[in-house]
This record gives sequence, C-alpha cells and structure tokens, in this order.
Amino acid sequence: MTRAVLSLGSNLGDRLAYLQLALDGLRGPSVVLVAVSRVYETEPWGVTEQPRFLNAICVVDDVTASHWDWLWAAQALEEAAGRTREQRWGPRTLDVDIVTVDGVTSDAPDLLLPHPGTPQRASVLIPWLEIDAEAVVPGHGRVADLLAALPAVERAGVRRRDDLRLR
Repeated sequence: MTRAVLSLGSNLGDRLAYLQLALDGLRGPSVVLVAVSRVYETEPWGVTEQPRFLNAICVVDDVTASHWDWLWAAQALEEAAGRTREQRWGPRTLDVDIVTVDGVTSDAPDLLLPHPGTPQRASVLIPWLEIDAEAVVPGHGRVADLLAALPAVERAGVRRRDDLRLR
C-alpha cells in the first residue's frame, strides 16, 4: 500500500468543478480517500499575471499503486480536465501535483519527489497542515516549521473559502 499527498489546483473555468473532478477521478476500488482539506483561494505562484487559484490537498491510499502510478493517475486527471501545457507555471484547468509518496525521494526528471517548491509554497503547506498536523516534507522537515519560516505575505496570500466545499 502507498500513501500519497496530492495537491490540487485550478485557475481556469469552473475551478471548484475541476477540483471535484480530480477527487472523483481518484476514487476507485483500490483507492481510499483518507483526508481532504478545505478549499483555499491562493495567489498564483511563478507566473503571477494570471487568475487566482483554488487549491486543496488530499491524502490517498492505494493497495497497489507505486509512486509512478500516482504520477500517471495525476496526468490522466489533468488530461480529463482538458489541461494544456503552454506556459510553465501558467494558467490551468487542473493541476495535480504529487507532493510526496510514503517519504520516497526521487530525482527522476519526470517525477521529482518531494515535489519541488513544496517547502516554499503556502498554498500547499497551509491546507496540508489542516489535515495532518504532523506532516513532514521528506528531506526538509515538518510542514508546521516550514510554514512558520515563510514570509507573512506568502501566508496571507492563502485564504480559506468556507463557502466552497468538495465532496
């Protein structure tokens, strides 16, 4: 069994519907949805001249999946949402990032684990901390400590949207 932490994001079209599409697509006979954060609205990261994102974190278990299987599942979900890759860190209908899988580290060009930039992204750390107070980014430390080390402006750009719910 593998446990993966996945980051979901969308800033084009019906953002909430795309996040829900990802969660629905993850559900299957061998997958257990362990936890899902609330929805957060966040400032774009990387390319800042684009719409704001909706983000969530989920923790999933699968009795058969490897870290590579999670990558392929994430790519299939993005494809189902009509994602195009025209600009690095650009706008997207759906982004499914593999944050970590069972503490595995990987420097394979197609699957860097933990996901690069995680320690600097409040849009990942805040929702993750919400569902796992003891979360750790392998090789970087506790999520709570990483979040506390970020500038206040980074944390302020992440706002919980209590009016939006994922099922």
